[in-house]
Amino acid sequence: QVQVVESGGGEVQVGRSLRLSCAASGRDFYAMGWFRQTPGKDREFVAAVPWRGASSKYADFVKARFTISRDDAKNTLSLQMNSLQPEDSAVYYCAVSDYYSGNHDNFKSYNYWGQGTQVTVSS
Repeated sequence: QVQVVESGGGEVQVGRSLRLSCAASGRDFYAMGWFRQTPGKDREFVAAVPWRGASSKYADFVKARFTISRDDAKNTLSLQMNSLQPEDSAVYYCAVSDYYSGNHDNFKSYNYWGQGTQVTVSS
């Protein structure tokens, strides 16, 4: 049984940092990534590591503020978010896939999701 569990959300002030963590279990995974969602919008790609040992991929809006890290031995994923802005407020989801799709930035390419963790950036 696959489980994906996130932790680390919360409320911070503008310019501060947060670190999200994700632990996936149950099998080996190809892509592991982070998405975020605000009310009324589709899940938006944030960052991903498309397969074991691959280089990290980021959405343009990240602009070097976020860093994704993957530990393949432990099947864990983290997202270090620096210089947070109010527009970064969203529910953040960890997502993993057990097949190769080639579309790491499309939420439809992931078949297992965490429960989501709220990030709120206040000014």
